[in-house]
Amino acid sequence: MAQLRQIAIYGKGGIGKSTTTQNLTAGLVEQGKKVLVVGCDPKADSTRLLLGGLAQRTVLDTLREEGEDIDLSSIMKEGYGGTKCVESGGPEPGVGCAGRGIITSISLLENLGAYTDDLDFVFYDVLGDVVCGGFAMPIREGKAKEIYIVASGEMMALYAANNIAKGIQRYAKSGGVRLGGIICNSRNVDREQELLRAFSAELGTQLLYFVPRDNIVQHAEIHKQTVIQYAPGSHQAQEYRNLAEAVINNQNFTIPTPMTQERLEEILLEHGMMDNIPENYHI
Repeated sequence: MAQLRQIAIYGKGGIGKSTTTQNLTAGLVEQGKKVLVVGCDPKADSTRLLLGGLAQRTVLDTLREEGEDIDLSSIMKEGYGGTKCVESGGPEPGVGCAGRGIITSISLLENLGAYTDDLDFVFYDVLGDVVCGGFAMPIREGKAKEIYIVASGEMMALYAANNIAKGIQRYAKSGGVRLGGIICNSRNVDREQELLRAFSAELGTQLLYFVPRDNIVQHAEIHKQTVIQYAPGSHQAQEYRNLAEAVINNQNFTIPTPMTQERLEEILLEHGMMDNIPENYHI
């Protein structure tokens, strides 16, 4: 029996963590892998593409409405390719800490036997630009041993990735959590791939995969599907298959070495600028 790999996906808000995770998951299940996706965002949109847009009731909503005596089928639905899908949800707006929903959800899933022997991967799609509080639960409690950071060549995405690396470094000292690499969700900025390679090397990790930008991703989302389901023969579908293969075969796990703000800005200047600025470009 293959060892269960529990993976947390972090990154700047809006960078495409959920989209990347779900398309990656589609690539894994296409290869016969058994996957559980746990959405750790109060918006509860981490499994939308896998479920065809079905409005899945969250763990916290279910607990509020039905009490503690619930079964696994009340909170876990089957999605594309047999993927198991759970959304932790969050507190009522303005009340309580959203991070606690993650703690509650993971504990409940364990108690209800969600982590079955046939699972190959569990993905935690985690909200937030920093690894703190309840949002650190998947790695703080030793649930997820592998972390991937979704980033782009934009300054704020790299700033967030560096902050997340600081949190990973902190928890790595007391546990077995390791950074598996950076996944670039491209925004077509200048020299993006070169910049992400330099940034990853400075962090002491790798650029695991560079996912090119393609509008077919948005088309698939409108149709409430992953790219592999919506356009299986497309170039972008193959990119997500390649990403899945990169995750399956990855053996490069490290404790990151975050950089100072000054060093981050140096890397941005050195690798992220065009060599030749057009004459009609004004700053």
